Amino acid sequence: MTVFEHRLPRRQMLALMAAGVALSAGVGRASAAAPTSGASAAAPTRGGVIDVAIVGEVPTLDSMVSSVNIVGNVAQHIFETLYTFDADMRVAPLLAAAMPEISADGKTYDITLRQGVKFHDGTDMTADDVVLSIGRWQKVSSRGKTAGVASVEAVSPYHVRIVLKSPLAMFVSMLAMNSNAAIILPSEKQANPMTDVVGTGPYKLKEHRPDQFIQLVRYDGYANPPGETSGYAGERKQYLDEIRFVPVPDASTRLQGAIAGQYQFADALPIEDLPQLTGQAGTEPMLQQPFGWVVFVLNKQKGIASNVKIARAVRAALSMEDMLAAAFGDPKYWKLDGAMFPEPLIWHTNAGVEGNYNTADAAAAKKLLTEGGYDGSPLRLLTSHQYEFHFKMAQVAAEYLKAAGFTVDLQVYDWATLSDRRNKPELWDIYITHSSFLPDPGLISLLSTSSSGGWATPARAKAMDAFMTETDTAKRVVLWGEVQKVIADEVPFIKIGDFNALYAKSPKLQGIKAVDWPFFWNASLEK
Repeated sequence: MTVFEHRLPRRQMLALMAAGVALSAGVGRASAAAPTSGASAAAPTRGGVIDVAIVGEVPTLDSMVSSVNIVGNVAQHIFETLYTFDADMRVAPLLAAAMPEISADGKTYDITLRQGVKFHDGTDMTADDVVLSIGRWQKVSSRGKTAGVASVEAVSPYHVRIVLKSPLAMFVSMLAMNSNAAIILPSEKQANPMTDVVGTGPYKLKEHRPDQFIQLVRYDGYANPPGETSGYAGERKQYLDEIRFVPVPDASTRLQGAIAGQYQFADALPIEDLPQLTGQAGTEPMLQQPFGWVVFVLNKQKGIASNVKIARAVRAALSMEDMLAAAFGDPKYWKLDGAMFPEPLIWHTNAGVEGNYNTADAAAAKKLLTEGGYDGSPLRLLTSHQYEFHFKMAQVAAEYLKAAGFTVDLQVYDWATLSDRRNKPELWDIYITHSSFLPDPGLISLLSTSSSGGWATPARAKAMDAFMTETDTAKRVVLWGEVQKVIADEVPFIKIGDFNALYAKSPKLQGIKAVDWPFFWNASLEK
């Protein structure tokens, strides 16, 4: 057997370094923050409570069943996975004691667990808990359903063996993700839907008042991972007594609350608010650049968008440039790019992009509508004010779609309601979402047949199966280009472009960085 270590290929690392990207600052991304006025070399202060303004109420705290960012961001403080990502987006052990040993055929993973880890209910974590948790992940997680796990067994109290149906190069990365996550739960708490919120994380749930707050308190029985902190890996120190996640759907309210010092951290602020945050006494900006991409997801199970001609008409009609400009303003905060991954990442390819991106061609769209037999039915476009850039893009998109001959039904919901409706294919045709740039394309949840879009065609299966089972990185890069061609042909989703992310934090809040999934272990409040 060989010990597996997933890391960004050297070619990608060198390219990023050559581009001047500060990898250590933001888990594989550059980040920038105003100079802080906290303590210098003194030990961080223990104690204190922070209020974190998030974009809305979470639809669930069960990050195994949800791909929603705010669910994963909150739940990662409560639940943990076998593996996680370090500052360079390399997979690193978390509840596992080491990287897995993998059989020569790439199907069998032997995982040794850390000993002395206790759940919030005081019970010990053992292999039996892991076996049942991975079994639950296979059943309820869209990512778990695609992993192809043939069997999972407890070899000993701290040794788990997972056997796959076929080799999967990104399997350990799948186990490390914090959305649709393979969280480890106590054997007695495996219910679906989740009834008891019990994990192994550094903070535990004290109280959840929907639409008011999610109150987490320090878990004194926490078994800290060994090693220096690096990204999400290594030590997770518990300086704060309490973290309160407060749903604040309106972006301007999050901004003003941060400026007033009401919130010690504010998530997902409109990028044009950066000047207002600069020079404030009670808050300071944190800019992550680049953060990720925005995408329109099309319903491929039911409704008019399941017709590929009509789906192509949607894409032909849109001006990505105008949508990005409306959402983010200054072009230095966004980039036109139809490829799913930007340069210089090794996954970047323009396969399928030419002629299919930023065309804003109403005539071509009308022709496709005629060919697709469009009967004037409303195109139901779901969006939310909680991510203000989603709403602004939807407004622009609606006008371009109307000009191309669509009847548009623009529906605006809070994010929790939208997240629920997108799981009911009879209720929508398009919704807007976004993602950070993930370490491996196979981690993109929209590629799963069990995702809300429901993309499941023979062409998708052929391209994705080839990509997912190949273990040679150079060959996988080529095969990813073939997947992107099928995406362009069948239009399960439409990439709009790349963008930066903006957060705000109190100058007193130390030990945090602008990262894909903000976390608050290792954070402290300094006077």
